[in-house]
Amino acid sequence: MPNSQGPPVQGRALAHRDLAINSTGGVLFHGGSLFSSVELQAMQLDGLMVHVCGDSYVRTDQPSTPAIRAQSAINTVPRSLHARVALARQSAAWVYGCAPAPAVVSLVTDHRRRTTALPAFCEAVMHQVTLGPCDLSTIGGVAVTSPLRTALDVAVHGQDSWAVEALQSIAAAPGLRCPLHLVILSLESSVRVPGKARALSRLREALRVSR
Repeated sequence: MPNSQGPPVQGRALAHRDLAINSTGGVLFHGGSLFSSVELQAMQLDGLMVHVCGDSYVRTDQPSTPAIRAQSAINTVPRSLHARVALARQSAAWVYGCAPAPAVVSLVTDHRRRTTALPAFCEAVMHQVTLGPCDLSTIGGVAVTSPLRTALDVAVHGQDSWAVEALQSIAAAPGLRCPLHLVILSLESSVRVPGKARALSRLREALRVSR
């Protein structure tokens, strides 16, 4: 697949760290860090925080960015797994601002590497897949499937309620550089893809509506 890079985003060049600790008083806060989950929920009720994902909240004066969404999503799993997994499917499309927030965070890991299973009651699901050298981007220090891989995954695994609209949004985002005809060509050239016909139908519907 061609190397697709995401749009310029805040924190792309930063190492993954907890944005709650900085000289300006913090931007992104995770339950159990500076504040407990109960305290963060109380601050949300007071209008001081906005819930982002999982147990993460952002200050109300801070607009949500791809970096903030990526870091909030990855913090649903233990830190020991952060370097071994990538945000994918609806979660990746949400990070790019092209899909609704997921109820459960989707992660992928390359099937060729050993990965510890997710802990019980984790707000994430992990899929073992084949990842090519151009299938991952880094946003805010977090691995996220590239726009092209994300679009392919959305077409194949997305739900009918949001998949077509998400594909349109991915294609319309100029910074993602992921036109639908490129996604269609990539899927058509792929072999042994379960649900390929339905995925192509979704892509062609998104292309038709976008015209």
